[in-house]
Amino acid sequence: MKRLFRPKDGRMLGGVCAGIGAHLDTDPTVIRLIWVALTLLSLGTGIIVYLVAWVLIPEEPGGETP
Repeated sequence: MKRLFRPKDGRMLGGVCAGIGAHLDTDPTVIRLIWVALTLLSLGTGIIVYLVAWVLIPEEPGGETP
């Protein structure tokens, strides 16, 4: 079962669109374009939703080695 994570690679800002794209097996650029269009059409609500998603979607697990 696939889990939704914000990846450490391929992110532009917070990794939300990259994570959604990886989860849906879609190009993150398509997700970003849809997100921008919905943000413009909803008079900026997409920005608030993005920030909430940034907080709620966990970062990709991985062992950090010094």
